[in-house]
Amino acid sequence: MAKKCIYCKAEISDESVIDFCERCGHGVWGKKMFDTIVNNMNKARDAGNLNQGSVSEIEISKETRKK
Repeated sequence: MAKKCIYCKAEISDESVIDFCERCGHGVWGKKMFDTIVNNMNKARDAGNLNQGSVSEIEISKETRKK
């Protein structure tokens, strides 16, 4: 399922670290701030800090369930 921009609903890459398109990002924050936000979000993802606190489903093995 493709992600969509939270402002204009345009499709954006599933790999995007932000939930809005470049056009809307420039319109909301301006080019310089938008580029800074994207750069910092990419660094956080690369460091493994982007999804901290996210709730995700994990598969529990049968051995773990028996405990």
